[in-house]
Amino acid sequence: MNTTPQDNPYAAPGAHVADTYDNDGLVLAERGTRLAAVLLDGLVFVIAYIPLIIFAVLQQQGSSANLWAVLAGIAILAILVYNAILLHQNGQTIGKKLLGIKILRGDGSRCSLARIIFMRALPVGLLGAIPFIGPLVSLTDALLIFRDTRLCLHDQIADTIVVKV
Repeated sequence: MNTTPQDNPYAAPGAHVADTYDNDGLVLAERGTRLAAVLLDGLVFVIAYIPLIIFAVLQQQGSSANLWAVLAGIAILAILVYNAILLHQNGQTIGKKLLGIKILRGDGSRCSLARIIFMRALPVGLLGAIPFIGPLVSLTDALLIFRDTRLCLHDQIADTIVVKV
């Protein structure tokens, strides 16, 4: 006797689960574009650290080079402030702006700076700092982008998506 799942009283219940956001013409950012944006953001900070490296080298040689440390501090602070302004205004960092993608809430609405910092960056950042477990959390966060939803762990925690502008 053949029975279908609907006829089987012991079958697990089935339900169609829709996406948690209304597409409204939004197109999710490509995985490669998101990776490139993160790499660009990192490159910007590496460039800002160059004066600090010069300071360290000159300090080891016995030269007084406090100006280089001040320049590095100013450059790093300027990048942090500029990124905060971009994130507040349009959900973008320098890398995301250059590549034409931005962060939105899962429903397609604007994402606040507080949500980006305290729900998107901080939880995974703190978990990533735990010895032994942290690297696994960070790796899992990055690898989750390969799912069909293209959502990383930090996206799920903060209920955010990254879309093309």
